[in-house]
Amino acid sequence: MIRYTLICEAAHSFEGWFRNSGDFEAQCGRELVVCPVCGSSDVKKALMAPAVSTSRKREAISASAAAEPAAPAQTEASSPAATPGQTQPAALLPTDVRHREIVEALRTLRAQVIANSENVGKGFAEEARKIHYGEAEERSIYGETTLEDAEALQEEGISVLPLPELPDDKN
Repeated sequence: MIRYTLICEAAHSFEGWFRNSGDFEAQCGRELVVCPVCGSSDVKKALMAPAVSTSRKREAISASAAAEPAAPAQTEASSPAATPGQTQPAALLPTDVRHREIVEALRTLRAQVIANSENVGKGFAEEARKIHYGEAEERSIYGETTLEDAEALQEEGISVLPLPELPDDKN
């Protein structure tokens, strides 16, 4: 994933996460990237400093990790590189405070959506269309669909958003 700092025509700054730069360009071309403050779709990448890992930064991360309780580890069976009697940390666990806060906020958002919506499973696209066209009761739903179906829903004017899967949700 690539994190871009974005800026709209009204100079509002915000972040966007994309699979690659081509996805960013494609979504901007279809006006899917909008400012969360004013709703403008005239969005550009802001000047960003590269994320460079320095020895001081690694030392700071090591020091903060040593001061905190150990993160959950993978079991020996789930980690092919682990040697007997040794565990390795799970991939993609947040290592800095800001990252942890973001993951926790996403986890809270996900829990609220799930608690206040109906899971329609693999029939998500069909049910979203029924709701949009007045053939079913209007309500909040979530479920599973393909990328192609999600894009088709967007083209029909049906607002859909992905429900974020977090690194440790499947552990």
